Amino acid sequence: MTETKNWQAQTRMVHEGQDRSPFGETAEALYLTSGYVYDSAEQAEARFKEEEDGYIYSRFGNPTVRAFEERMMALEGAQDARATATGMAAVTACMMSQLQAGDHIVAARALFGSCRYVVETLMPRFGVACTLVDGRDLDAWKTALRPETKVLFLETPSNPVLEIIDIQAVANIAHNHGARLVVDNVFATPVLQKPMALGADITIYSATKHIDGQGRCLGGIILGDSDYIKNQLANFIRQTGPSLAPFNAWVMLKALETLHLRVERHCDNAEKLTDMLVAHDKIERVYYPGHHSHPQFELAQKQMTRGSNLIAFDVKGGKANAFVLANSLEIAHISNNLGDAKTLITHPATTTHAKLSDAAKAELAIQDGTLRLSVGLEDAADLLDDFERALAKLA
Repeated sequence: MTETKNWQAQTRMVHEGQDRSPFGETAEALYLTSGYVYDSAEQAEARFKEEEDGYIYSRFGNPTVRAFEERMMALEGAQDARATATGMAAVTACMMSQLQAGDHIVAARALFGSCRYVVETLMPRFGVACTLVDGRDLDAWKTALRPETKVLFLETPSNPVLEIIDIQAVANIAHNHGARLVVDNVFATPVLQKPMALGADITIYSATKHIDGQGRCLGGIILGDSDYIKNQLANFIRQTGPSLAPFNAWVMLKALETLHLRVERHCDNAEKLTDMLVAHDKIERVYYPGHHSHPQFELAQKQMTRGSNLIAFDVKGGKANAFVLANSLEIAHISNNLGDAKTLITHPATTTHAKLSDAAKAELAIQDGTLRLSVGLEDAADLLDDFERALAKLA
């Protein structure tokens, strides 16, 4: 591993975790291997007893995957990490590795649909109860706690209407109760928000999103302290197998080299689009943490450096006009992915949150006219023209 000394984050994202082979390659080596050869039977025995460091099988660990984990640890400020095949594999492994029948989760109700399924539907099948709360209401977190509560779980900004939750305050509530706080930091990215610096115990990412950033492959990662990662998570991943493929890890490594540059450009474009949408007479409401119109703007300013590239907005005229707008865009593509170099737009009520009840959608402010926009890296003037032209088609 490269000795990084006191380098800044941008430098570490180029160099961290590099362990060159004898060939002296400049790019990180890609180790597409499932198994490893031992010098002797005694060495194999020592590795399986964990008396000697070294790789055993790529489901347990792989040099390319480890380089990605180390680079993410440097960016997040975490003691250790384990990468997974997808972001949802990370969420599921995080929960199942530390909880057992009789335990209790308190989670913010504003979650990505699949995350909500894990805590609200999947975990109770194994005897782990869950209580959903309005994450913005600190008293609601306190009221929901039980003696058996082990985990508090939230995402901020939330999917899709970008609610902001006070990470530090919820971390204090968790720790006073003897529980852990898990934060899904996908929307903010590790560039714009540092949950662990605000008191979170575990941070989760779908690396599929901004970390890859170009819609190429799937991945996830869980970051935390050494005790949790080594003594609870590592063995769970080893035995159940939601491991990240080495090729995907290599793609993520190369993507991390440009993450800071991409996120800043994303934010530049999102801010310009937000200003246009806020002023437009065919838009009912805009949700963007970096704009003063956001109801939690001050909190967002406190714990995020910028507002990210995600915008949610309500189109006047409901679903019909929302569909017309999405269908009329030429640069922005209809897709439920986010964090891509390309601008992507989705209708949450019929896609990512379609399985929620009407009451649950109403709780989360998901209307028939709500659209979620992931702003890409295109020229801002072209994006503005694309939206102005599409909005002009609305009744």
